[in-house]
Amino acid sequence: VARPVSKMLRSFFEKNGMSSITAMIPVVKPYIPDFKRGIDHFCIHAGGRAVVDGVGQNLKLNDNQLEPSRHTLYHYGNTSSSSIWYELDHIRKSMNQRRGHRVLQLAFGSGFKCNSAVWLCLQDGENIRGARQRKQKSA
Repeated sequence: VARPVSKMLRSFFEKNGMSSITAMIPVVKPYIPDFKRGIDHFCIHAGGRAVVDGVGQNLKLNDNQLEPSRHTLYHYGNTSSSSIWYELDHIRKSMNQRRGHRVLQLAFGSGFKCNSAVWLCLQDGENIRGARQRKQKSA
C-alpha cells in the first residue's frame, strides 16, 4: 500500500527517537480533483456494491451519478470489465445524454489494475432524440 511521504517521514523519526522533528512535518492531505466539474456521466466498474459505493464516496458522487453502475449491477450482476459498456448503454437510453457531454469510464481488474477513459458524446441519447421526434410528430 502506497503511503504519503509525510507519513513515512513521521514514522521514521518517531521510530528513531526524533519525535520533536515530527511536529515540523506538515500533514498534507491528498488532492482529489472534482471530476463533476468536467464530467457529465460516470460508468464505474460494477464489481460489487462495495466497489460502486467506495468509488462514489471517494469521488463524492450523488445517487443520480451512481445510477448507471447500480442499475447494471442489479440487472446484470458483476460482468467483469464489460459492465462499463452496459452502463454506457443505460446512460445513452435513460439519462439525458446530450451532444458534447463527457462520460468517464472506470474499470478495475485483478490486483492493482485500473483503466479509465473519457468519451465525448457526438449525438444526443435515445431518450432526447425520441422526445424530439415525438414533439415534431405532434406539431
